[in-house]
Amino acid sequence: MAAVSGPGGGARSPLLDDVVNGAVDHRGQPVRRSSSGGWTSAGFIIGVEVAERFAYYGISSNLINYLTGPLGQSVATAAENVSAWEGMASLSPLLGAFIADSFLGRYRTIVIASVVYIAALGLLTLSAVLPSLRPSDCQTAENNSCSPPLHQVVLFFFSLYLVAIAQGGHKPCVQAFGADQFDGQNPQECKAKSSFFNWWYFCMCGGTLLTLQIVFYIEENLNWGLGFGLPCISMAAALGLFLLGTRTYRFSIKGGERSPFLRFTSVLVAAFKNRKKSSSLAIVTDQDSRGTLHDEGSEQFKFLNKALLAPDGSEDGKICTFSEVEEAKAVLGLSPIWATGLVYAVVFQQPITFFNKQGVTMDRSIRPGLNIPSASLQSFIGIGTVLFIPIYERVLVPLARAFTGRPVGITMLQRIGIGMFLSITSMVVAALVESERLKTARECGLIDKPNATVPMSVWWLIPQYVLIGVSDVFTMVGLQEFFYDQVPSEWRSIGLSLYLSIFGVGSFLSSFLVSAIEKATGGGGREGWFANNLNKAHLDYFYWLLAGMSALELIAFIYFANSYVYNRARQS
Repeated sequence: MAAVSGPGGGARSPLLDDVVNGAVDHRGQPVRRSSSGGWTSAGFIIGVEVAERFAYYGISSNLINYLTGPLGQSVATAAENVSAWEGMASLSPLLGAFIADSFLGRYRTIVIASVVYIAALGLLTLSAVLPSLRPSDCQTAENNSCSPPLHQVVLFFFSLYLVAIAQGGHKPCVQAFGADQFDGQNPQECKAKSSFFNWWYFCMCGGTLLTLQIVFYIEENLNWGLGFGLPCISMAAALGLFLLGTRTYRFSIKGGERSPFLRFTSVLVAAFKNRKKSSSLAIVTDQDSRGTLHDEGSEQFKFLNKALLAPDGSEDGKICTFSEVEEAKAVLGLSPIWATGLVYAVVFQQPITFFNKQGVTMDRSIRPGLNIPSASLQSFIGIGTVLFIPIYERVLVPLARAFTGRPVGITMLQRIGIGMFLSITSMVVAALVESERLKTARECGLIDKPNATVPMSVWWLIPQYVLIGVSDVFTMVGLQEFFYDQVPSEWRSIGLSLYLSIFGVGSFLSSFLVSAIEKATGGGGREGWFANNLNKAHLDYFYWLLAGMSALELIAFIYFANSYVYNRARQS
């Protein structure tokens, strides 16, 4: 396809102006701006994400209650299993993104992952409807020593982790493919791309609010099999919707170069082989950079410049190009930001684990005989997000723009830092509310009655949920945009998988933290912080610990953010 002339290249015909450079349609033909991409294509893809998130959260948000209920696990064990599964689900996108960016492309990866997703949810539904052979006394909340048949447990966990693997191919590719529908070289579409990440998260949260309430009610009051079956149907609808929009999509043109991952690893290997050589010999003379990386890149990670040198005994000259080295530097430059988001990811795990179990012990009645499912309180995370994103877009951004002069108001790292501060606040509030719940349980003589309802309204938990939701508007959306924007263009899916991997590693850290604390505080017959009887547990101590860890993380984040060099002039 002929290149479109640059800003200084003279007058261009309307036909050339309408052609999107670097993209083709589903037939491999040049694609026109007027008939492809933009919000029309993004609308299909956002709809797919809403359906997929409904399927995923329909499983994950109430998983701890299924593990402690029908599967008979202890609270601590269930929390560890939930965190481990969430970790797998958030790390698997690294593999999915690698396959997409290196081999299959995003569109094909999404289709294949969706088929696997549907099959996994079907098997999960089957595991829940299999007749359980557990004795009747195992169904009581007081007896957690029994377990369902082994074949049922094996099928459940096999299908559960198959969901995690399928999500690995789906999650990073869908969002990257959606952002690809906007041309970053076009001023109007570039501005729309920045808003895309906000409205993506808005629709994802808003679209699942009501539907999840229905699923949670069905799971806890009617049938777990039906509750798992609805996400399966939702995922099948998502695949149909995605295929329906095929004719409108823009597909990025892949060059004939090596895959991004291979280029990155070759730079690391070459630099390691030349580690004993003087870095002063690595004088950059090759100026074949594609113009996507920052000029200051050569001043960071200078040891990678050694990849430009030929290994001993070679007559081929440099084995890595200047642009490949700069590309590797750009990716490595993300590592401090990645690392300083891990504690935030641990906090992110609490609503689906211990917040959920707190709610089970409290007064959840709306009217006599009607209790709301404890998992439904997670909808207030979505409510906080849905209500605050328009405020952020329509009020805070214009105000910040007036002070900073930046088109998007504040930088991506400033946005992430504000969210981290709000997550600290949420943990402080959670600790104070849990202290009050324990105090109420003691005053009412309920310490030794784990199945009694503590006479304290479940609505006390709303502030900590809402604060998590508002913090997500800043940190979650900021991380999504940061890891999409700050990687080379061919790394977009991998960039978003790196963002997701923060929450994967954070989930494993949460599981490890719970396990370590349980061993340290619950040994020798003692009631630990995570005792099955939450009236004897100390979740408040755990929340205070997370608040302290988050404060230290924020300090480290501010240090690294101040020294970070953005790789694009937009620096948003």
